[in-house]
Amino acid sequence: MSSTGSGYDLSPTTFSPEGRIFQVEYATKAVENSGTSIGIRCVDGVVLGVEKVLLSKLLKKGANKQIATISEHSGMAFSGFGPDSRQLVNRARDEAHSYEDTYGSAIPPNVLAERMSQYVHYFTLHGALRPFGTGAIVAAYEPERKEHQLYMIEPSGVNFRFYGCALGKGRQGAKTEIEKLDLNTLTCRQALKEVARIIHILHDEAKDKPFELELSWLCEESGWKHTYVPAELKDEMEEAAKKEIEDAEMEEDEEEEEEEEEEDDPERMAEESEPFPAMPSGEGSGDFEKAGEHKMAAGDAKSSGDYAKAVDEYTAALACSPSALTY
Repeated sequence: MSSTGSGYDLSPTTFSPEGRIFQVEYATKAVENSGTSIGIRCVDGVVLGVEKVLLSKLLKKGANKQIATISEHSGMAFSGFGPDSRQLVNRARDEAHSYEDTYGSAIPPNVLAERMSQYVHYFTLHGALRPFGTGAIVAAYEPERKEHQLYMIEPSGVNFRFYGCALGKGRQGAKTEIEKLDLNTLTCRQALKEVARIIHILHDEAKDKPFELELSWLCEESGWKHTYVPAELKDEMEEAAKKEIEDAEMEEDEEEEEEEEEEDDPERMAEESEPFPAMPSGEGSGDFEKAGEHKMAAGDAKSSGDYAKAVDEYTAALACSPSALTY
């Protein structure tokens, strides 16, 4: 009964004998089935990117955004159920506004992430509630300390600070690609292209529905305010990412064609498989030593393309040797 969750998935307050909370796992699965969201902390700011899946061709372009501004210096990208995500956005805005009214300064990134994770975790503690079917990536800047940070909040309520993170169906693939980047030198403009490239690589046009790429940043260029990337710059980076992917695919195809041509070349295969004539044994004259030299020359010529000629010379030298019949 415990292996399938039957009887233990009726409430988020019930643990299975293996120590699992199935409703939280189901909420995590809902996030994994949604579009990919990526966050990267760069040397000069933070970049957020989302693969917003278009469920219908009738949807207006730019509607139902999956990146939201929390306050002047913070923003959030999310994957999962849209209504749950809007609830998190509203709560985050309330927290940011409340902190500023109380203390007279912008809410620090770590405080915002901690309060949001506590709020999400609260919904896993009561039987009358259900866990949030959404995960969030929070980018924020603290003016007093002049520090930008990146956090990820999962449906279980746990949050971690990252240099790069991802949510959604392409989470693992995106994580692998992010690990290849040098985040200690990467700028936000460079990260825009990398985020677009990763999302396009992970998107399977044959299986997945069409999507719209959303990009936002919080950096020096934006005055440390969370804003959407200008449309012209976004289109430029997206086109550059697509071209880079196409170039990489063309190089791979050319390498595969070269390998196939080498494997299908009968003359080259025959030359590589043709054996040397047997070297006679026993004592011999100077002609025998000459034949040995011809054999060494044939071996050297095998890689230079004169293999057949060298073998003929070696065979003729053996025929002239008085010890050619000695084995």
